[in-house]
Amino acid sequence: MAPGAPALLLLLLLLLPPRTAGCPAACRCYSATVECGALRLRVVPLGIPPGTQTLFLQDNNIARLEPGALAPLAALRRLYLHNNSLRALEAGAFRAQPRLLELALTSNRLRALRSGAFAGLAQLRVLYLAGNQLARLLDFTFLHLPRLQELHLQENSIELLEDQALAGLSSLALLDLSRNQLGTISREALQPLASLQVLRLTENPWRCDCALHWLGAWIKEGGQRLLTSRDRKIMCAEPPRLALQSLLDVSHSSLICIPPSVHVQPLELTANLGEDLRVACQASGYPQPLVTWRKVPQPREGRPRAQAQLEGGAPGLGGHSASDTGSGMLFLSNITLAHAGKYECEASNAGGAARVPFRLLVNASRQQPQQPAQPPPPAARPAGRESRPEAGSMAFRALGLATQTAIAAAIALLALTALLLVAMICRRRRRRKKARGPPGEGALFVNDYSDGPCTFAQLEELRDERGHEMFVINRSKPLFAEGPAEAPADCGPAEGAGPGLRVPPPVAYEIHC
Repeated sequence: MAPGAPALLLLLLLLLPPRTAGCPAACRCYSATVECGALRLRVVPLGIPPGTQTLFLQDNNIARLEPGALAPLAALRRLYLHNNSLRALEAGAFRAQPRLLELALTSNRLRALRSGAFAGLAQLRVLYLAGNQLARLLDFTFLHLPRLQELHLQENSIELLEDQALAGLSSLALLDLSRNQLGTISREALQPLASLQVLRLTENPWRCDCALHWLGAWIKEGGQRLLTSRDRKIMCAEPPRLALQSLLDVSHSSLICIPPSVHVQPLELTANLGEDLRVACQASGYPQPLVTWRKVPQPREGRPRAQAQLEGGAPGLGGHSASDTGSGMLFLSNITLAHAGKYECEASNAGGAARVPFRLLVNASRQQPQQPAQPPPPAARPAGRESRPEAGSMAFRALGLATQTAIAAAIALLALTALLLVAMICRRRRRRKKARGPPGEGALFVNDYSDGPCTFAQLEELRDERGHEMFVINRSKPLFAEGPAEAPADCGPAEGAGPGLRVPPPVAYEIHC
């Protein structure tokens, strides 16, 4: 060994970070930091030292935080789980990390945040949730984060921010909601943010209507101190007349809403026991109203509540309301007596609310089809005619008023068309009976040269005692005269010719071919 080799080896050992005895395989552990990034891990590795304060688990394939996986890490201060495949966070997933200051969950596959997901993180300062698939932030999602200072929610698909979604964030200084799908935001949603210093709302499809009156006024009055010059460019996406205009440049008179109007047809319906029923509630307005069906409570107590739902699986009625955007379909399955009563369809938007009542009557007697001993044969029905629902049947009455009117108009139009066709046919037949044919029509003519040079198809060849003779048809001269032909004076009547018989005129046997 060379004389300086031991000294070099000792120097290298001193420069290398010390490896803790309990460090997981393939990870790097030094001081109070453990690095397990980009190792294709599917779960949090075992054997992480309990005194770890910073844990890097980024760029792996972790899809779920197993219960108790982080329980030994009570001293953890910073946890980096970005660029993984997390789809959900269980309630209390970080309850064992009361000292955690920074949590990075960027670029995962989170679709929703359950209530209590961040319970126990009373000391958390920074939370990264950017680049996920979040669509809605429900009330009290961040209630357990009283000391949070930065909340990064950009580059998601958030389209709804409920009024109490940010409740409890009294220390929040930075809120980034840019590059989402927000169309509107309420004043109540930002009221809990008493310490807010930076707000980012750009690159959202804002719907500039009366619901954003407050935002424009708030920015102009004092909120602009929270926005940089770039963040103040809140561009309108709707309505089309205001598209690509800045909210701050739009006058308050242009930010309008159209109150909702509701239409339910029919307003009262009778159904039989065991049947299924659908009732449509059509709502219009701007912005598009939120439609809710509910059953009006009965004055008598102890009566079983009806179970109903909107078509599409939304839970409804029976003490819970069901909602749909634009139009709601009330769906009642296997109707019982408990379904009878008064219902209400409500449509609401930023411009107001409208309600329409609907009453359902249930026929208590279940109709059973009676079968006579000898049923009469069914009456013959004209071919091509299909049975139509009677006007009094429930199927026809369940249709909307516009649909019933359209069906009646179509039937009347078909009947009128049939009458016109019959009249035209009769008129043509009368004209044909009155019209007289041209003179000579149907008679046989001879010596026909009107078609030009004759062909053998125009000739009739006869044979008698004089040989072959060719008769040439001439359509301009009838073979028999209109009246009875008179015999020549010097000739007597022909033999066998009775009185009244027509004598053919002499025929020329010349050929003109």
